[in-house]
Amino acid sequence: MKMTDRLRSLCRLRSAERFRLSWATRITLVRILLIVPFIMFLLNMNDPTVSPRARTGLRYAAIAVFVVMAVSDALDGYLARRHRQITRLGTFLDPVADKLLMTSACLLLASQRGHVEGFTLPTTVVVAIVGKDILIVVGFAILYLVTSQIRVVPVLLGKAATALQLVMVACVLTAPEFSRVIPQYRAALSVLWWSAAAVAILATLVYIRNGSRYIERFERSGAENEATGSTDADKRQHH
Repeated sequence: MKMTDRLRSLCRLRSAERFRLSWATRITLVRILLIVPFIMFLLNMNDPTVSPRARTGLRYAAIAVFVVMAVSDALDGYLARRHRQITRLGTFLDPVADKLLMTSACLLLASQRGHVEGFTLPTTVVVAIVGKDILIVVGFAILYLVTSQIRVVPVLLGKAATALQLVMVACVLTAPEFSRVIPQYRAALSVLWWSAAAVAILATLVYIRNGSRYIERFERSGAENEATGSTDADKRQHH
């Protein structure tokens, strides 16, 4: 009995070690959790019952949380590559964290409650950025329905879109300070957010193209396998 119990304990220990989350995945999970206080800070940033000084403090708090999330985004990717801890869970959670952050940030920065005074994000920009993420999620669903697989393949243009959006959000949040010392800051910010929208649209088109090609290859491969199976069956019948 004692030997059996030891073997069971050893199996449980090995199973626990096998499914232990990597540090990269843990950082990604923390980044997802930090979205909650980030949203809360933005939602209360324009509360009329809060003093102007407190509103500024809330915006600074949102900036601080955003910086931590942006740094953690780079850190978890570095750790995953450096220590060879690239997992399916991490590969799935990383873009999810990015999409949750950018969707919440864009929606709030364009809203009445979460906007930065004088630097409200245009609705068209929000539609382009959030629309990209919605279409990607729909695309994943279609891929899974057709192929019974979920493939997360990063695209260079998609990474560029995310990086540009991160810079855009940071620049909007810090606009009241920088606009005082940089005369053309508002114009530069306008160029930045329209550029982010344009790159998001281009990235969406690339994802749609790649997804369509993958489905075509999958269906072609299935048809070829069926044809091969039918040929083999015919040969067996003749023999």
